[in-house]
Amino acid sequence: MAAALALLSASGQVRFIGGNYPVLAVASDKSVTGLDSIFVVYDIDGVGMVYSSPTGERPEWVSFEKRGSGLVFEDVQNQWNGFEATLPQIEAGKGYIIDNRFYCWVVNYADYRMSLTALYPENDQPCDLLTIRVDGVAHKIPYLTTRGETMVLDRQLELTFETQTRGDSTEWEITPVTETFESLDEPIVIDQPLCDTKFRLTGDQFLRRWKNWGLEEESAEYVNFVTQAVDCASIAVQLDVRNNTNEKKSNYGQEDKTFGGSAPIRILFTGFPTYAVRFREWQMATDPEFENIIMEFYQDEVDYTFSETGTYYMRYKVANGDGSCEAPIDDEIYTIIVSESRLDCPNVFSPGSEDEVNHIWKVSYKSLVEFHCWIFNRWGKLLYEFTDPSGGWDGYYNGRLVDTGVYYYVIEALGSDGIRYNPTGAISILRYNRGESSGGTGL
Repeated sequence: MAAALALLSASGQVRFIGGNYPVLAVASDKSVTGLDSIFVVYDIDGVGMVYSSPTGERPEWVSFEKRGSGLVFEDVQNQWNGFEATLPQIEAGKGYIIDNRFYCWVVNYADYRMSLTALYPENDQPCDLLTIRVDGVAHKIPYLTTRGETMVLDRQLELTFETQTRGDSTEWEITPVTETFESLDEPIVIDQPLCDTKFRLTGDQFLRRWKNWGLEEESAEYVNFVTQAVDCASIAVQLDVRNNTNEKKSNYGQEDKTFGGSAPIRILFTGFPTYAVRFREWQMATDPEFENIIMEFYQDEVDYTFSETGTYYMRYKVANGDGSCEAPIDDEIYTIIVSESRLDCPNVFSPGSEDEVNHIWKVSYKSLVEFHCWIFNRWGKLLYEFTDPSGGWDGYYNGRLVDTGVYYYVIEALGSDGIRYNPTGAISILRYNRGESSGGTGL
Protein backbone atom coordinates (compact mmCIF):
# COMPACT_ATOMS: atom_id res chain seq x y z
CA MET A 1 0.00 0.00 0.00
CA ALA A 2 1.53 3.26 -1.12
CA ALA A 3 1.18 6.15 1.28
CA ALA A 4 2.18 9.79 1.32
CA LEU A 5 2.35 12.55 3.90
CA ALA A 6 2.21 16.20 2.86
CA LEU A 7 3.77 18.95 4.90
CA LEU A 8 2.71 22.51 4.22
CA SER A 9 5.24 25.20 5.01
CA ALA A 10 5.85 28.85 4.30
CA SER A 11 8.25 27.84 1.57
CA GLY A 12 5.92 25.52 -0.37
CA GLN A 13 4.82 21.90 -0.11
CA VAL A 14 6.79 18.71 0.59
CA ARG A 15 5.35 15.24 0.13
CA PHE A 16 6.70 11.71 -0.06
CA ILE A 17 6.03 9.00 -2.60
CA GLY A 18 6.49 5.24 -2.32
CA GLY A 19 6.80 3.06 0.78
CA ASN A 20 4.18 1.09 2.67
CA TYR A 21 3.75 3.39 5.67
CA PRO A 22 3.31 7.13 6.06
CA VAL A 23 6.39 9.24 6.56
CA LEU A 24 6.15 10.81 10.01
CA ALA A 25 6.93 14.47 10.51
CA VAL A 26 8.45 15.41 13.86
CA ALA A 27 8.19 19.05 14.87
CA SER A 28 11.49 20.88 15.30
CA ASP A 29 12.37 24.14 17.03
CA LYS A 30 13.94 25.94 14.11
CA SER A 31 15.55 28.56 16.33
CA VAL A 32 17.58 25.72 17.89
CA THR A 33 18.06 23.20 15.07
CA GLY A 34 17.68 25.32 11.95
CA LEU A 35 15.32 22.61 10.64
CA ASP A 36 11.73 23.04 9.56
CA SER A 37 11.05 19.37 10.22
CA ILE A 38 12.53 15.94 10.84
CA PHE A 39 11.09 13.09 8.76
CA VAL A 40 11.03 9.47 9.97
CA VAL A 41 10.65 6.90 7.18
CA TYR A 42 9.81 3.31 8.16
CA ASP A 43 12.02 1.92 5.39
CA ILE A 44 13.73 4.31 3.04
CA ASP A 45 14.00 1.84 0.15
CA GLY A 46 11.87 3.09 -2.76
CA VAL A 47 10.76 6.29 -1.03
CA GLY A 48 11.13 9.64 -2.81
CA MET A 49 10.48 13.28 -1.97
CA VAL A 50 8.51 15.80 -4.01
CA TYR A 51 8.77 19.55 -3.58
CA SER A 52 6.29 22.04 -5.06
CA SER A 53 8.03 25.31 -5.79
CA PRO A 54 6.07 28.38 -4.66
CA THR A 55 7.87 30.52 -7.29
CA GLY A 56 7.27 28.23 -10.25
CA GLU A 57 11.01 28.03 -10.85
CA ARG A 58 13.20 24.95 -10.57
CA PRO A 59 14.53 24.83 -6.98
CA GLU A 60 18.12 24.36 -5.96
CA TRP A 61 18.34 21.12 -3.95
CA VAL A 62 21.30 20.52 -1.62
CA SER A 63 22.07 17.71 0.82
CA PHE A 64 24.25 18.00 3.94
CA GLU A 65 25.90 15.48 6.22
CA LYS A 66 28.76 15.28 8.65
CA ARG A 67 32.07 13.87 7.54
CA GLY A 68 34.91 13.94 9.97
CA SER A 69 34.60 17.12 12.01
CA GLY A 70 32.71 19.26 9.52
CA LEU A 71 29.59 19.54 7.35
CA VAL A 72 29.69 18.57 3.69
CA PHE A 73 27.18 20.07 1.23
CA GLU A 74 26.42 18.50 -2.16
CA ASP A 75 24.08 19.41 -4.98
CA VAL A 76 21.25 16.93 -5.48
CA GLN A 77 20.06 16.02 -8.95
CA ASN A 78 16.27 16.03 -9.18
CA GLN A 79 13.57 15.74 -11.80
CA TRP A 80 11.66 18.91 -12.73
CA ASN A 81 8.32 18.93 -14.55
CA GLY A 82 7.74 22.64 -14.56
CA PHE A 83 6.11 23.00 -11.15
CA GLU A 84 7.39 20.11 -8.99
CA ALA A 85 10.90 18.82 -8.23
CA THR A 86 11.18 15.10 -7.45
CA LEU A 87 14.00 13.20 -5.76
CA PRO A 88 13.11 9.58 -6.65
CA GLN A 89 15.20 8.01 -3.87
CA ILE A 90 16.00 9.84 -0.67
CA GLU A 91 18.99 8.91 1.44
CA ALA A 92 19.02 8.27 5.16
CA GLY A 93 21.21 10.13 7.60
CA LYS A 94 21.18 13.27 5.50
CA GLY A 95 19.63 16.69 5.62
CA TYR A 96 18.14 18.52 2.68
CA ILE A 97 18.00 22.21 1.88
CA ILE A 98 15.50 23.01 -0.86
CA ASP A 99 15.61 26.34 -2.66
CA ASN A 100 17.30 27.77 0.45
CA ARG A 101 13.76 27.89 1.89
CA PHE A 102 13.04 24.51 3.38
CA TYR A 103 15.39 22.63 5.75
CA CYS A 104 14.79 19.04 6.85
CA TRP A 105 16.49 15.86 8.07
CA VAL A 106 15.57 12.31 7.06
CA VAL A 107 15.77 9.30 9.43
CA ASN A 108 15.52 5.70 8.23
CA TYR A 109 13.68 3.93 11.04
CA ALA A 110 14.85 0.56 9.71
CA ASP A 111 18.36 1.49 10.89
CA TYR A 112 17.09 1.98 14.47
CA ARG A 113 14.27 -0.55 14.66
CA MET A 114 13.39 -1.40 18.26
CA SER A 115 12.48 -4.69 19.91
CA LEU A 116 11.45 -5.59 23.46
CA THR A 117 11.51 -9.02 25.09
CA ALA A 118 11.41 -8.77 28.90
CA LEU A 119 11.79 -6.50 31.91
CA TYR A 120 13.71 -7.23 35.11
CA PRO A 121 13.48 -4.79 38.04
CA GLU A 122 16.72 -4.73 40.02
CA ASN A 123 16.28 -3.83 43.69
CA ASP A 124 19.80 -2.53 44.19
CA GLN A 125 18.57 0.54 46.13
CA PRO A 126 15.29 -0.80 47.57
CA CYS A 127 14.51 2.20 49.75
CA ASP A 128 14.92 4.87 47.09
CA LEU A 129 15.52 3.95 43.46
CA LEU A 130 14.70 1.08 41.13
CA THR A 131 16.60 0.08 38.01
CA ILE A 132 14.63 -1.59 35.24
CA ARG A 133 16.82 -3.88 33.16
CA VAL A 134 15.43 -4.42 29.65
CA ASP A 135 16.02 -7.28 27.25
CA GLY A 136 15.63 -5.41 24.01
CA VAL A 137 17.01 -2.76 21.67
CA ALA A 138 15.98 0.85 21.15
CA HIS A 139 19.09 2.84 20.33
CA LYS A 140 19.31 6.61 20.22
CA ILE A 141 18.23 8.15 16.91
CA PRO A 142 20.68 10.95 16.03
CA TYR A 143 20.18 13.84 13.63
CA LEU A 144 22.14 16.94 12.68
CA THR A 145 21.25 20.58 13.02
CA THR A 146 22.13 22.95 10.19
CA ARG A 147 25.14 23.99 12.27
CA GLY A 148 26.45 20.42 12.39
CA GLU A 149 25.50 19.71 16.01
CA THR A 150 24.36 16.16 16.79
CA MET A 151 21.05 15.90 18.61
CA VAL A 152 18.84 12.94 19.50
CA LEU A 153 15.26 12.24 18.51
CA ASP A 154 13.13 11.29 21.50
CA ARG A 155 11.59 7.83 21.05
CA GLN A 156 9.19 8.47 23.96
CA LEU A 157 9.26 4.92 25.27
CA GLU A 158 6.52 4.65 27.90
CA LEU A 159 6.94 2.84 31.22
CA THR A 160 3.64 2.48 33.08
CA PHE A 161 3.17 1.34 36.67
CA GLU A 162 1.40 2.31 39.89
CA THR A 163 2.56 4.07 43.02
CA GLN A 164 0.99 5.90 45.96
CA THR A 165 0.61 9.67 46.10
CA ARG A 166 -1.20 12.08 48.38
CA GLY A 167 -2.22 14.86 45.99
CA ASP A 168 -4.51 17.27 47.84
CA SER A 169 -5.36 14.67 50.45
CA THR A 170 -3.46 13.36 53.47
CA GLU A 171 -4.50 9.79 52.70
CA TRP A 172 -2.30 7.91 50.24
CA GLU A 173 -3.99 6.87 47.00
CA ILE A 174 -3.02 4.38 44.29
CA THR A 175 -1.96 6.46 41.28
CA PRO A 176 -1.07 5.34 37.74
CA VAL A 177 2.26 6.68 36.50
CA THR A 178 3.69 6.98 32.99
CA GLU A 179 7.34 7.88 32.52
CA THR A 180 8.95 8.39 29.12
CA PHE A 181 12.48 7.60 27.97
CA GLU A 182 14.47 8.76 24.99
CA SER A 183 16.07 5.38 24.29
CA LEU A 184 17.33 2.22 25.97
CA ASP A 185 20.99 3.17 25.64
CA GLU A 186 20.93 4.42 29.23
CA PRO A 187 19.60 2.42 32.23
CA ILE A 188 15.99 3.07 33.21
CA VAL A 189 16.08 4.36 36.78
CA ILE A 190 12.94 5.50 38.62
CA ASP A 191 11.86 6.29 42.15
CA GLN A 192 10.87 3.01 43.75
CA PRO A 193 7.05 2.69 43.67
CA LEU A 194 5.31 2.87 47.04
CA CYS A 195 3.05 -0.11 46.35
CA ASP A 196 3.26 -3.50 44.68
CA THR A 197 2.74 -3.05 40.97
CA LYS A 198 3.09 -4.30 37.39
CA PHE A 199 5.54 -2.67 34.97
CA ARG A 200 4.84 -2.36 31.26
CA LEU A 201 7.23 -0.82 28.75
CA THR A 202 5.85 0.11 25.32
CA GLY A 203 7.01 2.12 22.37
CA ASP A 204 8.17 3.87 20.65
CA GLN A 205 6.24 6.96 19.55
CA PHE A 206 6.78 6.04 15.89
CA LEU A 207 5.39 2.53 16.19
CA ARG A 208 2.57 4.04 18.20
CA ARG A 209 1.73 6.38 15.33
CA TRP A 210 2.10 3.65 12.70
CA LYS A 211 -0.24 1.37 14.66
CA ASN A 212 -3.22 2.54 12.60
CA TRP A 213 -1.49 1.14 9.54
CA GLY A 214 -1.06 -2.35 10.98
CA LEU A 215 2.29 -2.12 12.76
CA GLU A 216 2.34 -3.48 16.30
CA GLU A 217 3.90 -1.65 19.23
CA GLU A 218 6.74 -3.40 20.98
CA SER A 219 6.00 -4.18 24.63
CA ALA A 220 7.32 -6.09 27.63
CA GLU A 221 5.89 -6.65 31.12
CA TYR A 222 6.95 -7.55 34.64
CA VAL A 223 3.89 -8.51 36.65
CA ASN A 224 4.61 -9.13 40.34
CA PHE A 225 6.92 -6.44 41.69
CA VAL A 226 6.97 -6.29 45.53
CA THR A 227 8.05 -2.91 46.85
CA GLN A 228 10.23 -2.28 49.89
CA ALA A 229 10.05 1.50 49.83
CA VAL A 230 7.98 3.31 52.45
CA ASP A 231 6.81 6.82 53.07
CA CYS A 232 4.44 8.52 55.45
CA ALA A 233 2.52 11.69 56.13
CA SER A 234 1.04 13.04 59.32
CA ILE A 235 -1.18 15.76 60.71
CA ALA A 236 -1.83 17.10 64.19
CA VAL A 237 -5.00 18.88 65.27
CA GLN A 238 -5.64 20.60 68.58
CA LEU A 239 -8.99 19.22 69.71
CA ASP A 240 -9.97 21.76 72.35
CA VAL A 241 -8.78 25.22 73.34
CA ARG A 242 -10.09 26.59 76.59
CA ASN A 243 -12.28 29.61 76.16
CA ASN A 244 -9.95 32.05 77.89
CA THR A 245 -10.49 35.53 76.49
CA ASN A 246 -7.09 36.58 77.79
CA GLU A 247 -5.28 34.30 75.35
CA LYS A 248 -5.09 34.42 71.58
CA LYS A 249 -6.56 31.45 69.74
CA SER A 250 -4.72 29.79 66.86
CA ASN A 251 -6.10 27.69 64.05
CA TYR A 252 -3.86 24.67 63.89
CA GLY A 253 -3.78 22.67 60.69
CA GLN A 254 -1.66 20.55 58.43
CA GLU A 255 0.80 23.33 57.53
CA ASP A 256 1.35 24.58 61.09
CA LYS A 257 3.51 22.21 63.10
CA THR A 258 3.85 24.35 66.25
CA PHE A 259 1.34 24.25 69.10
CA GLY A 260 1.37 26.36 72.22
CA GLY A 261 -0.73 27.73 75.03
CA SER A 262 -2.17 26.82 78.38
CA ALA A 263 -2.26 23.32 79.73
CA PRO A 264 -3.98 21.03 79.33
CA ILE A 265 -3.34 20.94 75.57
CA ARG A 266 -5.10 18.04 73.90
CA ILE A 267 -3.81 17.12 70.44
CA LEU A 268 -4.80 14.35 68.05
CA PHE A 269 -1.80 13.09 66.07
CA THR A 270 -2.58 10.96 63.00
CA GLY A 271 -0.06 9.17 60.81
CA PHE A 272 -0.70 7.94 57.29
CA PRO A 273 1.59 5.07 56.17
CA THR A 274 2.13 3.75 52.66
CA TYR A 275 1.49 0.20 51.46
CA ALA A 276 4.71 -1.51 52.54
CA VAL A 277 4.79 -0.09 56.09
CA ARG A 278 4.77 -2.79 58.75
CA PHE A 279 6.21 -0.84 61.68
CA ARG A 280 4.88 2.51 62.86
CA GLU A 281 5.56 4.59 65.92
CA TRP A 282 4.84 8.03 67.35
CA GLN A 283 7.75 9.26 69.45
CA MET A 284 7.67 12.02 72.08
CA ALA A 285 10.91 13.71 73.11
CA THR A 286 12.16 16.72 75.02
CA ASP A 287 14.69 17.67 72.32
CA PRO A 288 14.28 18.17 68.56
CA GLU A 289 17.04 15.60 67.86
CA PHE A 290 15.00 12.93 69.71
CA GLU A 291 17.95 11.86 71.81
CA ASN A 292 15.73 11.91 74.91
CA ILE A 293 12.60 9.99 73.94
CA ILE A 294 10.18 9.92 76.86
CA MET A 295 7.17 8.13 75.32
CA GLU A 296 6.46 5.81 72.37
CA PHE A 297 3.11 4.88 70.84
CA TYR A 298 3.03 1.95 68.41
CA GLN A 299 -0.04 3.06 66.48
CA ASP A 300 -1.12 5.44 63.72
CA GLU A 301 -3.33 7.65 65.89
CA VAL A 302 -2.49 9.19 69.26
CA ASP A 303 -4.87 11.34 71.29
CA TYR A 304 -2.68 12.93 73.96
CA THR A 305 -3.15 15.67 76.56
CA PHE A 306 -0.09 17.68 77.58
CA SER A 307 -0.53 18.68 81.23
CA GLU A 308 2.97 19.66 82.35
CA THR A 309 4.85 22.85 81.54
CA GLY A 310 7.65 22.41 79.03
CA THR A 311 8.52 21.98 75.34
CA TYR A 312 7.81 18.66 73.67
CA TYR A 313 8.47 17.21 70.23
CA MET A 314 6.46 14.57 68.38
CA ARG A 315 7.27 12.69 65.20
CA TYR A 316 5.81 9.80 63.23
CA LYS A 317 8.24 7.10 62.15
CA VAL A 318 7.62 4.13 59.85
CA ALA A 319 9.59 1.22 58.40
CA ASN A 320 9.08 -1.83 56.22
CA GLY A 321 8.85 -5.40 57.52
CA ASP A 322 12.55 -6.06 58.13
CA GLY A 323 13.35 -2.48 59.15
CA SER A 324 15.69 -1.94 56.21
CA CYS A 325 13.72 1.03 54.83
CA GLU A 326 12.52 3.99 56.88
CA ALA A 327 10.54 7.02 55.79
CA PRO A 328 12.09 10.50 55.86
CA ILE A 329 10.77 12.32 58.92
CA ASP A 330 12.84 15.50 59.23
CA ASP A 331 9.99 17.73 58.05
CA GLU A 332 7.30 15.97 60.09
CA ILE A 333 8.29 17.10 63.60
CA TYR A 334 5.69 18.83 65.76
CA THR A 335 6.60 21.25 68.54
CA ILE A 336 4.32 21.63 71.57
CA ILE A 337 5.05 24.47 74.01
CA VAL A 338 3.09 24.28 77.28
CA SER A 339 3.10 27.65 79.07
CA GLU A 340 4.08 28.18 82.70
CA SER A 341 1.08 28.57 84.97
CA ARG A 342 -0.40 31.89 86.08
CA LEU A 343 -3.52 32.99 87.99
CA ASP A 344 -4.85 36.55 88.46
CA CYS A 345 -8.19 37.48 89.99
CA PRO A 346 -10.09 40.75 89.37
CA ASN A 347 -11.64 42.59 92.32
CA VAL A 348 -14.54 44.37 90.64
CA PHE A 349 -17.16 43.79 87.97
CA SER A 350 -20.58 45.02 86.88
CA PRO A 351 -23.09 42.20 86.36
CA GLY A 352 -26.03 42.97 84.10
CA SER A 353 -24.18 45.84 82.43
CA GLU A 354 -23.67 46.34 78.71
CA ASP A 355 -19.91 46.12 79.20
CA GLU A 356 -19.00 42.99 77.19
CA VAL A 357 -15.73 42.55 79.07
CA ASN A 358 -16.65 43.37 82.66
CA HIS A 359 -20.16 41.95 83.04
CA ILE A 360 -18.86 38.54 84.23
CA TRP A 361 -16.31 37.93 86.96
CA LYS A 362 -13.56 35.76 85.41
CA VAL A 363 -10.01 34.91 86.36
CA SER A 364 -7.04 35.37 84.02
CA TYR A 365 -4.93 32.23 83.84
CA LYS A 366 -2.51 29.99 82.01
CA SER A 367 -1.82 26.28 82.28
CA LEU A 368 -4.07 25.33 85.18
CA VAL A 369 -4.69 21.60 85.31
CA GLU A 370 -6.88 21.73 88.46
CA PHE A 371 -9.25 24.51 89.46
CA HIS A 372 -12.08 25.10 91.92
CA CYS A 373 -13.62 28.47 92.84
CA TRP A 374 -16.29 29.31 95.47
CA ILE A 375 -18.17 32.64 95.74
CA PHE A 376 -19.64 33.70 99.15
CA ASN A 377 -21.55 36.67 100.50
CA ARG A 378 -20.39 38.55 103.61
CA TRP A 379 -22.22 36.08 105.89
CA GLY A 380 -20.42 33.09 104.36
CA LYS A 381 -23.34 31.83 102.27
CA LEU A 382 -22.19 29.97 99.15
CA LEU A 383 -23.65 31.68 96.09
CA TYR A 384 -21.78 30.04 93.22
CA GLU A 385 -18.94 27.63 92.39
CA PHE A 386 -17.25 26.46 89.19
CA THR A 387 -14.38 24.15 88.23
CA ASP A 388 -13.47 25.34 84.74
CA PRO A 389 -11.09 28.32 84.88
CA SER A 390 -12.53 29.57 81.60
CA GLY A 391 -15.92 29.95 83.32
CA GLY A 392 -17.00 32.71 85.71
CA TRP A 393 -19.78 34.24 87.82
CA ASP A 394 -22.43 36.43 86.19
CA GLY A 395 -23.63 37.93 89.52
CA TYR A 396 -26.83 35.90 89.68
CA TYR A 397 -28.14 33.84 92.58
CA ASN A 398 -31.37 31.86 92.31
CA GLY A 399 -32.13 33.54 88.99
CA ARG A 400 -31.76 37.14 90.20
CA LEU A 401 -28.91 39.61 90.28
CA VAL A 402 -27.39 40.10 93.71
CA ASP A 403 -27.19 43.53 95.33
CA THR A 404 -24.22 45.79 94.90
CA GLY A 405 -21.59 45.41 97.56
CA VAL A 406 -18.68 43.21 98.52
CA TYR A 407 -18.50 39.43 97.96
CA TYR A 408 -15.69 36.97 98.50
CA TYR A 409 -13.93 34.24 96.51
CA VAL A 410 -11.83 31.25 97.53
CA ILE A 411 -9.79 29.37 94.90
CA GLU A 412 -7.79 26.16 94.92
CA ALA A 413 -5.78 25.51 91.74
CA LEU A 414 -2.79 23.56 90.46
CA GLY A 415 -0.54 24.71 87.62
CA SER A 416 1.02 22.47 84.97
CA ASP A 417 4.40 23.34 86.47
CA GLY A 418 3.37 21.99 89.90
CA ILE A 419 2.64 25.39 91.48
CA ARG A 420 -0.38 25.43 93.82
CA TYR A 421 -2.59 28.51 94.01
CA ASN A 422 -4.86 29.33 96.97
CA PRO A 423 -5.89 32.94 96.49
CA THR A 424 -8.76 34.53 98.43
CA GLY A 425 -10.12 38.02 98.08
CA ALA A 426 -12.99 40.44 97.81
CA ILE A 427 -15.14 41.21 94.80
CA SER A 428 -16.78 44.61 94.63
CA ILE A 429 -19.93 44.62 92.54
CA LEU A 430 -20.75 47.88 90.76
CA ARG A 431 -24.02 48.29 88.94
CA TYR A 432 -24.16 50.23 85.67
CA ASN A 433 -27.43 49.09 84.22
CA ARG A 434 -29.05 52.32 83.05
CA GLY A 435 -29.73 53.25 86.64
CA GLU A 436 -31.76 50.09 87.33
CA SER A 437 -31.36 48.19 90.59
CA SER A 438 -30.93 44.46 90.91
CA GLY A 439 -34.39 43.94 92.23
CA GLY A 440 -33.15 43.34 95.76
CA THR A 441 -32.06 39.82 96.59
CA GLY A 442 -31.14 40.94 100.07
CA LEU A 443 -27.68 39.39 99.63
